[in-house]
Amino acid sequence: MEKIYETDRLVLKTLDGTSAKLVLDYYIRNQEFLDEWEAAKEDSFYTEEYIAAMLDLDVINTEMGSSLRFWIFKKGNEDRVIGSVAFNNIVLGAFWSCFLGYKLDRDEINQGYITEAIQKGIEIMFGEYNLHRIEANIMPKNARSLRVVQKLGFYNEGLAYKYLKIDGKWEDHIHMVLLNDAV
Repeated sequence: MEKIYETDRLVLKTLDGTSAKLVLDYYIRNQEFLDEWEAAKEDSFYTEEYIAAMLDLDVINTEMGSSLRFWIFKKGNEDRVIGSVAFNNIVLGAFWSCFLGYKLDRDEINQGYITEAIQKGIEIMFGEYNLHRIEANIMPKNARSLRVVQKLGFYNEGLAYKYLKIDGKWEDHIHMVLLNDAV
């Protein structure tokens, strides 16, 4: 079942495989821009079939409660994806936590869109999912991304040495955390 939320300027939607063309267009437009910040991708990633399967898996994971990914659109232009906000590895039990990941179109940065989208996602994860903790791991050189989470109240819990393999190289990440004091 598709989930749709709105902010002042944005629409956040879960998508399934029928939206593969929209998401593939986003990735192709931003391939070079995202390469510096993400794990290396095989050529097969940039196919409609691969993206459709990825989106259908997102639906299954959302239904299972293990993740939630929203694709971001500007209001009035829902034919063009401008980014995504994902809450992955949702763990309940004693942990009640998840990992935050996000990306934005290179032509849309520095306009507050990703901050607005993440803020809405935080409201959902804390308000509807009752999570206690959201974690974001960010490379020290990614100053823009660090500023985004700092504006949203995340604090630095330390450095994870050679934490993720990004663009073919093991990169350190700053472990940023936001707590939900209401639970």
